Amino acid sequence: RFSLLLLNLEEYYFEQHTANHIVKKGCRDERKFRGSLKICSKSIIFEPDDSVQPIIKIPLRDCISIKTPEDNEGKNPFTRDTSGGISVTCNQVFLIKERNTIAPYKTVRGRTDHLFQLDVPGKLGDVVQTLHQLYRASCLDKMGDQAAMITAILQSRLARTSFDKNRFQSISETLHMECKAEMVTPLVTNPGHVCVTDANLYFQPLNGYPKPVVQITLQNVRRIYKRRHGLMPVGLEVFCTENDLCSDIYLKFYNCQDRDELYFFIATYIENHITEHTAESYMLQWQRGHISNYQYLLHLNNLADRSCNDLSQYPVFPWIIADYSSSVLDLTKPETFRDLSKPIGALNKERLDRLLTRYQEMPEPKFMYGSHYSSPGYVLFYLVRVAPEYMLCLQNGKFDHADRMFNSLAETWKNCLDGATDFKELIPEFYENDSSFLVNSLKLDLGKRQGGKMVEDVELPPWASGPDDFLQKSREALESQYVSEHLHEWIDIIFGCKQKGSEAIAAHNVFHPLTYEGGVDLNSIMDPNEKVALLTQILEFGQTPKQLFTTPHPQRIMPKLRSLSRTSSHSVSITESPVSPNEESFEDLTEESITLAWSNIAKLKLDEQYKIHKEAITGIAVTCNGSSVFTTSQDSTLKMFSKESKTIQRSVSFSNMALSSCLILPGDTTVISSSWDNHIYFYSIAFGRQQDVLMGHDDAVSKICWCDGHLYSASWDSTVKVWHYVPGETLSNKKHHFELLAELEHEVSVNTIDLNAANTLLASGTKDGTISVWDVTTAAVLHQLPCHSGTVFDAAFSPDSRHLLSAGEDCSFKVIDVQTGMLISSVTTDEPQRCFKWDGNTILSGSQSGELLIWDLLGGKVTERIKGHTGAVMSMWMNEQCNSVITGGEDKQIMFWKLQY
Repeated sequence: RFSLLLLNLEEYYFEQHTANHIVKKGCRDERKFRGSLKICSKSIIFEPDDSVQPIIKIPLRDCISIKTPEDNEGKNPFTRDTSGGISVTCNQVFLIKERNTIAPYKTVRGRTDHLFQLDVPGKLGDVVQTLHQLYRASCLDKMGDQAAMITAILQSRLARTSFDKNRFQSISETLHMECKAEMVTPLVTNPGHVCVTDANLYFQPLNGYPKPVVQITLQNVRRIYKRRHGLMPVGLEVFCTENDLCSDIYLKFYNCQDRDELYFFIATYIENHITEHTAESYMLQWQRGHISNYQYLLHLNNLADRSCNDLSQYPVFPWIIADYSSSVLDLTKPETFRDLSKPIGALNKERLDRLLTRYQEMPEPKFMYGSHYSSPGYVLFYLVRVAPEYMLCLQNGKFDHADRMFNSLAETWKNCLDGATDFKELIPEFYENDSSFLVNSLKLDLGKRQGGKMVEDVELPPWASGPDDFLQKSREALESQYVSEHLHEWIDIIFGCKQKGSEAIAAHNVFHPLTYEGGVDLNSIMDPNEKVALLTQILEFGQTPKQLFTTPHPQRIMPKLRSLSRTSSHSVSITESPVSPNEESFEDLTEESITLAWSNIAKLKLDEQYKIHKEAITGIAVTCNGSSVFTTSQDSTLKMFSKESKTIQRSVSFSNMALSSCLILPGDTTVISSSWDNHIYFYSIAFGRQQDVLMGHDDAVSKICWCDGHLYSASWDSTVKVWHYVPGETLSNKKHHFELLAELEHEVSVNTIDLNAANTLLASGTKDGTISVWDVTTAAVLHQLPCHSGTVFDAAFSPDSRHLLSAGEDCSFKVIDVQTGMLISSVTTDEPQRCFKWDGNTILSGSQSGELLIWDLLGGKVTERIKGHTGAVMSMWMNEQCNSVITGGEDKQIMFWKLQY
C-alpha cells in the first residue's frame, strides 16, 4: 500500500524499520498495530500490516516532540514493553488509504501522541538522531535552507554507502563506473547508486524500495536520450523498446559529467548494432509514409526531452477533432478538424483579441498566455481515473473540485476554446489502445457536481459508441488525410520555427519566458530560497519542448489517391465507384511495375559486358527501342553500340579532349555530347556526321540535360547555362540556332546537374560540395547548402520531386527536402559512390571500387552488394520501367544488367 507518492513533492524516503504502533499506551483500551515505520525527509509514515487500518503520515514540521520515553522502572531488566520505543507528539496527522481505499487524505488536527516500538531496539538511537536532524530542517523558515539541509543529510548517507557488488548478475562482469544518482518516476525521485559494467546497467536504491536492485541488460537497450531534469542537463533515459512511450529507467545525476560519461559508455556500446535516429531521419521516414503520424509525434516528443516519467515535460499531442456534437464523425470534412496551424489560444478570435490587447499593454517580459498547454496538473486532469494517487500527491491529498474534473470531452474542448486561462493540448493516451483513463473502474469517489450528479466515467461525444470506439476514431482522425496534410503546421508551433522569436509572435504563440529552455539560468541564482521557489513555479507551470527545427517543417508526402477515395462514404461498393475496375490507367500499371522492380532491385543480374573504349566511360544514352547504346569516354570518342549484333557500329571523335556525358534528343535522330574542350557537339544519327557545335563555356562542360527544347549545360567555369534550341532545316546548310535564356552563377566548378520530373527545378552540385536548387522559370536560387566536403559526384531528385539525393567524394549520401531546403538525412558510405539511381526509398549506386550497392535509405544501410567493374563505376543508365540497367566503368567496359524475378 505504501508508495513514494505518499511523500510530499521533492521529499525523500530514507529507511524503514519493522515496528509496532501503540495507541493510548497504558490505558484500558491500549491497542497495538504491527507494521513498518518509514523515515522520510519531511515526514514519519507508519504502514500497518492490517490493510483495513489507515497509513499514518506525520509531517515533521507539525511535531511538538520526538523522544525515547523514560523507563519508569529504572534499570529493571524485566521491563521490556517500551524498549526500542519512539514517542512522537504532534498537532496534525494524515490518515491515508483507510480500508485500503484510495480517497482524499483525512486530516486529524489537534494534539495526538504516538508510540512506535522498533523490533530492533539497538537502532533506536540512530533513528531518533536522524529524526531530530530532519525535524530541525523542517522547522527552518525558508524553503531553500530546508532543501540545502536535507540535501546535505542525503549526500552524507550516499557517501557512507556504495553499490553492493554481490548484486552483479555474473562474477565475470567488469565494473566500468559507479556514481550516485536518483531514479526518476512521475512526481518522485529515489536516491541510490548507479553502476555500469561491460554487460549491465544497475541502480540500487538507498532505501531498497521498490526492490533491492534494478537491472538492465545493455544488449537489450534500443534507445538512450539525454534529458533536462528540473531545468538542468542531468537526466538520462534508457529504452529497451523501439516504439514504446514509457522507458525502462530514467536516472537523474548530481552532476553533468557523470551523466555524460554513462551516456557515452552506453551509446558507444549500442551504436555497434543500432542506428541513432535524429529528428531529420524520423522526418524522412514520416514523409515517405514508413511511420505513422502517431509514431512520428512520439519520436519528436522523445527527442524534445518529453518523458512519461516527468510530468512537467510529459509528451504533448494535439487536439485533432473539433466536432463533439455530431452523431457521425465525418473525416472527409475539413470542419471536423481543429485548425492545426494555430495554438489552442488562437483558435477563438474573440478570446485572442482580448489576450492580444493585454499583451500590447504588458511591460517586458511580455507573454500572451498566462498558463501553458502542458503541465503536471493538466496531465493528471486527464489521467485522474487511472492515476488517482498521483493527483493526491500533487494536490496535497485532495482531488480537484468535482466541476473542474475531466467530466466530458465536449465540455473540455469548449473550455479550451472559450476559457480565459485554459490552453491545454492532449496527451498520447488519447491516440492509444487503452481506454481505462476514460472509465472510473476503480470506483473512486471523485465528488458531486452542481446538480448532484456524481463524477463517474468521462462523457463521450455522440459519434462514439464507447471508450474503445472513441479511441479508435481518434486514431483514425490522427492518421487521416487532412491531418497528414496539416500536421507539419502544428509541429512548427510546438517543436519548430514558430516556437520562439518573431515567428512565435506572428503565430500568437508566446508563453511565459520561464517556460522556454534557457529562459532562466538556475546556476546564476545565488539565493537558495529564490532558486527553490523559481524551480517549483516552473515545474508546476509546465515547460515548452526543446526546439527541434528552426526552418519550416516539410509537409507529408501523400500518395496519389484514386477518385474513389474522394467520395464521402468510407464503404463505397465497386458498383457505385466512379472508376470502373477495367479502366485502370496505363500510368497506374507503369507505376505498379516500377514499384515491383524497385522492391526486387537486389535481383539485378549481369547479362553481358563489353570492353568498347580505351579510357573510362563517362556517359550512356539509349534509343527509345533499346537497340542502340551511345557511350562517351575520356578517350574522346562517342561510340554507337548495337545491342543486337553486339558490335560497335559508329565511333566518332570531335576533338582530342575527353567527352563527359551524352544524351539522345527525342525522335532518336540526334546525340548530344559534352566535352572537356568547352564545347557541346551535336551528332546526327541519320546522316552519320557532326551536325553542329555549341561553344558555350569557358571551361570543360561536365554534364548536360535536355527537356522541351531546352538544353541545360553545367561547366567547370562555375556556371549552368540554359539554352533554347531552334533546329535548322536538316537538309540545308542552315545551322541550328541557340539562344541563351539564363546563366546560373556558382562560386566554383559545377560537376553535376539534374532536372525534376516537372522540369521546373534544377539541382546542381559543385566541386566544393555545395548543392543548389534553382527555379528554372525565374533562374533564381531557392536553396543553397554546403552538403559535402569535396566534390559532389551525382545528384538526383526523387520521382515525386519532394527530395533531392546527392553523393559526394566525402563518402556520404545526403537528402534535402526540396520544399524547405532542410538537410534531413545523411548516410555514411565506406567509399565514395560515383553515380546512382533511386526511387525515393531505395538507392542503386555505383561505387569507387566497381561494386553495385543497394541501399535502404531510411535504415541507412547497404542491403545488397553486387560484383561489377574493376575500377570505379563512372556512369549509369536505367530504363523507364526500372528493370534494365547499363553501367560504364573506369575499366573501359559497359555492363548490361537485367532484373530476374
